[in-house]
Amino acid sequence: MSSFNVGDALFQLFNLGFLVLIVVLIVSFFRSNKSRRNQLNRIEKKLDDISEQLKKHVE
Repeated sequence: MSSFNVGDALFQLFNLGFLVLIVVLIVSFFRSNKSRRNQLNRIEKKLDDISEQLKKHVE
C-alpha cells in the first residue's frame, strides 16, 4: 500500500531547494567575479591614462 507522506514530500522539496541554492550561489559567484575583474580593468585603464597625462605634463 502506498500513501502520500507529507514529511517525505517536504524532505524532497528541501533537497531540491538546497541543490537550486548551490547552483545559484555558484553562478552568482562567477558573475560577481567577472564584474569585479571588469571594474579593476576600468580602474587600471584610468590610472594608466592619468599616468600618461602626468608624463606629458611634466615634459
